[in-house]
Amino acid sequence: MEKRIERLLVVGMDFLMINFAGFLFFYLRVSSGWFELLTQPDIFIPLLVVYFYWIIIFTFVGMYRTWFAASRFDELSTLFKASFVGIFILFFLIMYDDYVHDVQSSSRFIIFIYWGFFLFFVSIGRLIIRAFQRRLLVKGIGRRNAVIVGFNQKSNSIHNTIDKYKVLGLDLKAYVAVREENVGKFYKDIKVVDTVENVVQVVKDYNAKELIIALEKHEDDVMMNLISKFDNGVNLKIVPDLYEIISGQARTAQIYGFPLIDIMPQLMPEWEKKVKRIMDLIISFVIIVLTLPVTLGTAIAIKLNSKGPILYKQERSGLKGKVFNIYKFRSMYQDAESKTGPIWSTKNDPRITSVGRFIRKVRIDEIPQMINIFKGEMSLVGPRPERPFFVEQLSKDIPLYKRRLTLRPGLTGWAQVKHKYDENVEDVKVKLRYDLFYIENISIRLDLKILFRTVFVVLFGKGHFE
Repeated sequence: MEKRIERLLVVGMDFLMINFAGFLFFYLRVSSGWFELLTQPDIFIPLLVVYFYWIIIFTFVGMYRTWFAASRFDELSTLFKASFVGIFILFFLIMYDDYVHDVQSSSRFIIFIYWGFFLFFVSIGRLIIRAFQRRLLVKGIGRRNAVIVGFNQKSNSIHNTIDKYKVLGLDLKAYVAVREENVGKFYKDIKVVDTVENVVQVVKDYNAKELIIALEKHEDDVMMNLISKFDNGVNLKIVPDLYEIISGQARTAQIYGFPLIDIMPQLMPEWEKKVKRIMDLIISFVIIVLTLPVTLGTAIAIKLNSKGPILYKQERSGLKGKVFNIYKFRSMYQDAESKTGPIWSTKNDPRITSVGRFIRKVRIDEIPQMINIFKGEMSLVGPRPERPFFVEQLSKDIPLYKRRLTLRPGLTGWAQVKHKYDENVEDVKVKLRYDLFYIENISIRLDLKILFRTVFVVLFGKGHFE
């Protein structure tokens, strides 16, 4: 099922069930005569307002993400937690309204009856949609192609599980072996088509969306190389060793009892992603407005100091490798790289103008990037965007470098407040460790910590954003 169609179905079902629960509650509260009424309430406008209220909450907690063979229990658990928070917000809003209007009433507690209706009917609606999706998967609609890396007992066991449970929606297309001698072999009519050296091409040839890694214990050295080849577009899962499971070293998911480790999962909850984007929009807009006098003064100084444009734009690699133009106040002489080609800037770079040296020191040159942030090409916090030329060069030498592209690049980041200028590949490797730490621990709390430390860096002239 296409993502757009799936979301429309889920939103439509939620519309029906949320409003049905509202109508039922209205009948119980108003038409039944069981409860005392001070005034005759309206129904249609409140129902509409409450519906959009729940849509906002559901969006923030990620209940409109694409579902694929996920646990129905997990979805209902998320619904319970989201509705619990939502009902308590409504409860305190009603209590505050009663206080403002000096109304002494215990009827506000019947909101929890509404919660029962709401939880029951929305749960039923979700189960109907998921049952429909599962039926489509079993009939061959919306299935995903899968490739298994490894040809051994573990890989054959996961193959058996995939074949047995059609509701998983996976169609195994090929094996990829570690050893050359296994190429050409078969298991249950599925062929070992190539070795791990050509795994990217195999995934493309079979349009695989799932790559399941089932390696032997002595083949662990292959793992990092495999992971570094896939930055996005393919879901990677590892079949763990028994020791990793019982020692707690691996956080596993289950495919009908078969343990799998998700590689590169989305660690930030959906509501935090939305809050992060809202923060980007608000803060970037406020800074653009408040710094207009500084922007005007800087523009005049640059124009008087040296020939060339006021703004400097340069191609950078953004989210999922998408190239965009980053904006900065020009701090170097015009055509500074015309003779050298793309090179890193250094701390005392002779290409930097006198005005450029000052605006770099106080970070004024970064102000135009607020436009990139407002447009959604960048975020306030994230790995710094690198030029496509360097991304390709560095990804060949540094495993996992392209994993930085799984997030929107940032104006500032953990690496920028913890490390100095990039003057050589060793500096890049050090900063990559900081970037990977940020990716694995991304949260609003960490973003706020980085923003506060960035203020310190700017005030005391330490760190580097470029």
